[in-house]
Amino acid sequence: MRHRKKTVKLGRSSAHRDALLANQVCSLIEHKRIKTTLAKAKAVRPLAEKLVTLGKRGDLHARRLAAGKLGQKDAVKTLFAEIAPRAATRKGGYTRIIKLGRRISDSAPMAYIEWVDNDTATAETAETVSTKAE
Repeated sequence: MRHRKKTVKLGRSSAHRDALLANQVCSLIEHKRIKTTLAKAKAVRPLAEKLVTLGKRGDLHARRLAAGKLGQKDAVKTLFAEIAPRAATRKGGYTRIIKLGRRISDSAPMAYIEWVDNDTATAETAETVSTKAE
């Protein structure tokens, strides 16, 4: 029985899964929005939100913890300099997941994961989703 086992395994070993999620969060920080499978988006969300919370703390220890999780100095700089100050007034819920439908090749459910305060990407996403629905 899998009672109380929260980790989504994604068909990978723990080291591979950690590297995948760290790279996904770095891409999210860099590009503000990424397109991925729904399962990966749901697995990325808690890690991204915890890192924004570290960014809001802003001290050296939080920066080192974030660098340990992400492994990319540029992503940590962007997180602490741009994303965390924009989220300073929010108490949580820094990301949103927008379902897109299924991928043609293997019928995997796809989704966008993006920052809530990223208004330009939201307008593009709304247009894309509405055209697919028609």
